[in-house]
Amino acid sequence: MQPHDYWQTIHPPGSFDPTGPHRQSYPASLPGGGQMLLPIRSLADGRHGIASLIINQASFEVLDTLTASLAERLSPFRPDVIVGLPTLGLTLASAVAQKLGHTRYVPFGTSRKFWYLDELSVPMSSITTPHQQKRLFADPRMLPLLKGRRVVLVDDVMSSGASMVAGLNLLAALDIEPVALAVAMLQTERWRSVLSACGEGWPEKTRSVFATPLLERNAEGFWKATA
Repeated sequence: MQPHDYWQTIHPPGSFDPTGPHRQSYPASLPGGGQMLLPIRSLADGRHGIASLIINQASFEVLDTLTASLAERLSPFRPDVIVGLPTLGLTLASAVAQKLGHTRYVPFGTSRKFWYLDELSVPMSSITTPHQQKRLFADPRMLPLLKGRRVVLVDDVMSSGASMVAGLNLLAALDIEPVALAVAMLQTERWRSVLSACGEGWPEKTRSVFATPLLERNAEGFWKATA
């Protein structure tokens, strides 16, 4: 596959062998049995890799399928408002809110506007930008949409859990506890212990469309890591 071909097609069930070995692509299994090929990114240790999803480069078909599935999983929480995390989480959050019948969503941001307040911000980092120290801001004009509402916090992918923790910390500063957390893809299992450290129950309140494992390389290619 060419790099621009990823995230464009949902393939029929059984199109690819999920066991491996995988060389350039990992076939993620979606609800209903469909499969989507994801590019494998090698990690710095040269031994491991992860499957990647860039949601704002996905086809409309893929985005529609993922958001419809995530909205279905969130419906039992009866959310009043969807809050999106930047950057790629905003694409997913907006579409999920529409699927739930909402007329708008609330985006958090990392680009400070002149009317933003320091006390409505927290530090933020992510696995894809580990050397960039940013701050996550809530627009003070959006607070009336959040207070006393059933909030769901949405990001595109959860891997280390760092971005989601920043979102939780910012909501806590606003005295808001979300009813659920949501992502399109859970990437490995590293996020579990990080979320658990924020308080009991967050892993159980997390919803996703699909999950991908940590991959380990040998002479044949990448396989699901055994440890």
